[in-house]
Amino acid sequence: MLADCATLVALVVEDEFLLRHEMVSRLRGHGWLVLEAATAERAINLFRTAHIDILFTDIALGGPLSGWDVAETFRARLPHLVVAYTSGDGADESRKVSNSLFLGKPYDAHQVVQSCERLVA
Repeated sequence: MLADCATLVALVVEDEFLLRHEMVSRLRGHGWLVLEAATAERAINLFRTAHIDILFTDIALGGPLSGWDVAETFRARLPHLVVAYTSGDGADESRKVSNSLFLGKPYDAHQVVQSCERLVA
C-alpha cells in the first residue's frame, strides 16, 4: 500500500457501472480518495472543481467524448497528470502520452491499483 495515498485523489471514469464500482472500491480500500464519473462530461466538470492526482479512464465512454478527450482536456491544464487508460479494444499508441499506462480489459483490479500507486510514487 502507498504510504501517503490518503492524500491522493483518483478520478475513475467508466461508463460500465460494475467495472467502475470495482475500481472505486479497490482504490478506496487502499486508502485513496476516489471520485467517479460515468461520462466524459461529468469527469470534466469534476476536474474543474476538484484536485485530482490520477485519472483512470476507459477510452470508449459511449458518448460524444472519449477517455482520450477527457485526458487531453485534463492535461491541457496539468501536463504531467498521471493517466491510466483502459479499453477492451486494444491500445492506440498514437494517443498515449508520457506518465501514463494502458490496461487492456479484462484487467485485474488489484494489479491496476498497484500500477496506479507506482505511477504516482
